Amino acid sequence: MSGKARRGEGSALKMRDIARHAGVSPMTVSRALRQPSAVSEEMRRKVDAAVREFGYLPNRIAGSLSSSRSNTVGLVVPSIRNSLYASMIQAASDVLRANGLHLMIADSGHRLEDEEALVSAFLAQRVCGLILHNTVHSKRMRKLVETSGVPVIETGNLPDEPLDMAVSYSNFEAARAMTLHLARLGYRRIGFVTLPVRDNDRSEERRRGYFAALKELGRPADDSLVLEAAGGFSEGADALVRLVNAHPDLDAGFFAGEVLAVGALFECQRRGWAVPGRIAIASFDDVDLLRHAVPSVTTLRIPRPEIGKRSAELLVRRLQGAPAEPIKVDLGFEIVQRESS
Repeated sequence: MSGKARRGEGSALKMRDIARHAGVSPMTVSRALRQPSAVSEEMRRKVDAAVREFGYLPNRIAGSLSSSRSNTVGLVVPSIRNSLYASMIQAASDVLRANGLHLMIADSGHRLEDEEALVSAFLAQRVCGLILHNTVHSKRMRKLVETSGVPVIETGNLPDEPLDMAVSYSNFEAARAMTLHLARLGYRRIGFVTLPVRDNDRSEERRRGYFAALKELGRPADDSLVLEAAGGFSEGADALVRLVNAHPDLDAGFFAGEVLAVGALFECQRRGWAVPGRIAIASFDDVDLLRHAVPSVTTLRIPRPEIGKRSAELLVRRLQGAPAEPIKVDLGFEIVQRESS
């Protein structure tokens, strides 16, 4: 019999169902979920296995998996050290607070298994909604979200089939537009440096956008012009040097991360390479550092505060009774031309 058949369509799993599956009493299950240290390790393993088997989560607040939701929204971003997410988080928090809701924030570290664990933890605490930066998820995480019934907003990209709702911009179109922009400015040999692609559909989409632009321009798709780099200043500097060493005729570098771009700019200054005389530099996201760098850096302006605001508004509307229907909101982007190109 399938998990869905055991649960009943749309019904909540009761504590006794987990107990029956684990071969223990409902009291033991309750104790294992509320106070794990009060039961043996073997018993904890049995209960945890039963919960995972059913794809449901313990409610550590109310003691029954069918209790009402809290007034808290869970938000998961790839890194809380990345300042890019701050304006989005603040805008979302402002809207939620004005509607009597609270925000809990967690960091998935760019790992799908960590996102799954965090979403499991949030759902166990009975959050009333989720905001997820990722738009690619593990199979089990998708099942957890589907069976939970909570409204979900994805913000990192515009997936073809959102889990529920998506508010973002097209990473593909943004990278394509910047590559075409650099070409229109007269640059012939454009290198592209992206954050790691694994488990990161945003990076993959930016890479696809870059190659799509080259195809439109009738230029060859040279994989050696594309590098992956972790998002630090030194990684941006190293990526630029590697590109120039491999391609002495390189005249522009497009960095899909503002820290990478600034690291490349610092390296140019250290080596005495004129920007944009020797090489042009372009970036993603319009952070203050890019505006105040010398030279100031050409970039893509992403409406992150508006993404946060609209995401929270859609969640509030759904919680207030709006129909559950797939929604995709494309907030677009803007090319900001500056001195570095």
